Amino acid sequence: MRFFLLFIAITAFFVTKGQSFDPAVFSQLRFRFIGPDGNRMIAVAGEPGNPMVSYAGAASGGVWKTEDMGISRKPIFDGTEDSSIGAMALAPFNLKQLWVGTGETFLIRPAHAVGNGVYKSSDGGKNWKYPGLEKTFCISRVIVHPTDTNTVYVASQGHAHGPQPERGVYKTTDGGKTWELIFL
Repeated sequence: MRFFLLFIAITAFFVTKGQSFDPAVFSQLRFRFIGPDGNRMIAVAGEPGNPMVSYAGAASGGVWKTEDMGISRKPIFDGTEDSSIGAMALAPFNLKQLWVGTGETFLIRPAHAVGNGVYKSSDGGKNWKYPGLEKTFCISRVIVHPTDTNTVYVASQGHAHGPQPERGVYKTTDGGKTWELIFL
């Protein structure tokens, strides 16, 4: 689809400029599957300045990492307690620090996958720590402070079936050791 849209855009550009081009220029371009199989990617995070490395979080399939611009991906979240991903963020000044909020946030059917809080990796996804927020159920956004990697904001939708005290925006200033509900 992207190739088709690119082709249309380039064609429109040349047509509006009154120029012609040879479609054979694009004849070697081919679609390719960049995976992973069988799930909705709900959250992505890429390393700024390095298009080779990115992370993709699946609604019910964990976190996948590529180090070759999507040619191959490997699962890096399998050792955790939850595989439902809602949000991800890389720390701007420590690109090995990845935060993952669990719980599917697109409530597209009655039986959605809930999460059990937030996870943190300090080594690019090799190892994970569990800083908590267990009853937040669905984390829709994680933001790491631009200059302080210990300050992180987490937005929780909570469960979909009524009010709950854990819904809202949380903040940590100590890398996830403690959390404060700052907006309800």
